[in-house]
Amino acid sequence: MNNQQLSTNWLAQLPLNNIISCEPVSGGDINLAYQITTTNATYFVKVQPKHPSSYFDHEILGLKEIGKVANVPTPVAHGEIDGDAYLVLNWITNGYGDQYALGQEVAKMHQQRNEEFGFPDNHQTKVLVKNNHWNPSWRDFYINQRLKPEISAAIKTGRWNKWRQTHFDRMVAKFDNYYSTTEVRPSLLHGDLWAGNFMFNQEHQPYLIDPDCVYGDREFDLAMTTVFGGFDEQFYRGYNDTYPIKPGINDRLPWYRFYYLCMHLILFGESYGPAVDQILSNY
Repeated sequence: MNNQQLSTNWLAQLPLNNIISCEPVSGGDINLAYQITTTNATYFVKVQPKHPSSYFDHEILGLKEIGKVANVPTPVAHGEIDGDAYLVLNWITNGYGDQYALGQEVAKMHQQRNEEFGFPDNHQTKVLVKNNHWNPSWRDFYINQRLKPEISAAIKTGRWNKWRQTHFDRMVAKFDNYYSTTEVRPSLLHGDLWAGNFMFNQEHQPYLIDPDCVYGDREFDLAMTTVFGGFDEQFYRGYNDTYPIKPGINDRLPWYRFYYLCMHLILFGESYGPAVDQILSNY
């Protein structure tokens, strides 16, 4: 299978009736993606070759959780065909909208609460399993269920060194000390909130897509919005007007930006090394 075609036999096994067309579309670098049109509706279909149906369970759970309070694509069906996992979502026609409304939507998501940090299931990524086991301590969760497993992966891929370890240890110590006296309430996080994971429909409504949900510090999500750009001043104004940001956030964002940039270092190589080292050099 490739992203150019799905066989007639494969398509016939989808739980969709009267398929008229199937066209490959952009869907990121992880899944194959298609627009499938039937006589009744149009769908967005993701396919992950050589994986079981359970591959999309985490995404479905995240979409349902966010969907309680914000706009997301609706899971229609999922399963496995000839050893390939698939997920069928309703098709959202791309439009344009106001980032102030997007900021409000993200703030509403972050106001969704839980008693502890984590998520009902773990999530397998390309290089590690994200441990989402419930934890009452954000300090412990972020250090031991996010940062340390990431560094282990960086070591295995040869993307780590003594200098990085020394400054990483100082960053962790500062993080640990800060949150030993600062309370964090578990917020529902998108988990991968970069500009490629939001869109507007034709009615100008903001939608959040492709989540990797976890309940955590909302500033973890906000940090991701600052890594690659794409979120303008209106976004932060809309967010702050709905759920005010705590003063001093710019001093705290680097230890969260580190997580995302280090993951890119592991996945894509030393082109991300300078950005990682810039953060670490401040500690």
